[in-house]
Amino acid sequence: MAIFKGAGVALVTPMKDNLEVNYEKLEELLEDQIKNETDSIIITGTTGEASTLTVEEHLEVIRQAVSIVNKRIPVIAGTGSNCTKTAVELSYQAQLAGADGLLVVTPYYNKATQKGLFDHYMQVAKRVDLPIIMYNIPGRTGCRIEAGTVAALNREAENIVGMKDAVGDVSYTLKVMEETQGDFDMYSGEDGQVIPFLACGGIGVISVLSNIAPKFTHDMVMNYLNGSHTEALKMQLKALPLVDALFCEVNPIPVKAAMNLMGWQAGPLRAPLSQMEPENVKKLSKAMQEFGISLTE
Repeated sequence: MAIFKGAGVALVTPMKDNLEVNYEKLEELLEDQIKNETDSIIITGTTGEASTLTVEEHLEVIRQAVSIVNKRIPVIAGTGSNCTKTAVELSYQAQLAGADGLLVVTPYYNKATQKGLFDHYMQVAKRVDLPIIMYNIPGRTGCRIEAGTVAALNREAENIVGMKDAVGDVSYTLKVMEETQGDFDMYSGEDGQVIPFLACGGIGVISVLSNIAPKFTHDMVMNYLNGSHTEALKMQLKALPLVDALFCEVNPIPVKAAMNLMGWQAGPLRAPLSQMEPENVKKLSKAMQEFGISLTE
């Protein structure tokens, strides 16, 4: 059974002005996501600035999210690392914290071979009992897990159950579906390609857009999964200008700016991420207003 179907939010990690994690604000964001029918919380991922959290902060954010959500919807913890030992330990600690699943990105910078990627994921899978969603985003990591390797991992490890696919190539998505005989949970990692991805057999999205439009993103996916394909496509097309604005600078710079414009006080970003360029803030504000989002700033 899939960890979730529908729209999971790749949640930001709110910060105070002094760059400490804002746990009170985190609770507000989580409650709003649940109220707006988000299907899963993905915590401490790329959008959650996991790469600049300390290990203790990383685990505390997971613990807090698990406690606040309290099994109302699944909490999937991002526990990937460029170091296999670190990924294994983070994954184990996330299991102890009560996470419902793991999102494990391919190791970055090292540019592992397919054998190295296979061994990396197998070590994580052997350490935990939780279902694992692999995260394939070669544009950030510099390496890509090939469809044959995905299928081999799916065969060898019962708890490797799915993938967040941010490759952006429909032929790759279809190849993974073919290699796994469709018995694999595929989630879009591209907010601008959700409906085409679902048409390839995907069951949902792990979404940045859901931070600022959770109900819309949930409804768009569910419309498609429930057979209202025309309406789902209309929603996808409506969202495209906003999605473009949300990725006009590296994620999560724009989405945090968007949340601040909405009055969420998500706070600043940790270096080396910088504040959004003023001309891009104007572009983002315009796209948000045209989409129908009210701004407070």
